[in-house]
Amino acid sequence: MIDLRKLSFGGPAAIVTGMGLIVGLDAATAAKSTVVTSLLIIGIADNLTDSLSIHIYQESERLAERDAFRTTVANFFARLFVCISFIVIILLLPASTAIPISMIWGFVLLLLLSCLLARIRGVGVVSEIFKHSAVALAVIVLSRAIGAWLPAMIGSP
Repeated sequence: MIDLRKLSFGGPAAIVTGMGLIVGLDAATAAKSTVVTSLLIIGIADNLTDSLSIHIYQESERLAERDAFRTTVANFFARLFVCISFIVIILLLPASTAIPISMIWGFVLLLLLSCLLARIRGVGVVSEIFKHSAVALAVIVLSRAIGAWLPAMIGSP
């Protein structure tokens, strides 16, 4: 059985951040290399800092050091897997296909995590999917708007 506590922060963060980044950079007409580089930076730098934050938080909650370490490592690799999966999609497909496939992939991953969470908590699956998808959709819409608006405002070539 999957211990959701070890994936519940990093997985959704990587999924939604990755989707927002891909859509926002696409709206800003960023090159494929820029999207891949950005995903890789998030997959490593942001991932390490978030994993460290989770580790320190768990230590402050007096979680056993071994359990805190396991959660930290699981969080890191869950986030890295998500980022790499988006990178593979972006590298293998033309942008016109990669963007919608990335969104579908992200929502499938979010749906799976939401279903798992709902079952473990004993709550309605549909309401969990709706709540989590609504937040993801808001991030995507805002990222797209920022990606389209900012280059127009600063006169990007």
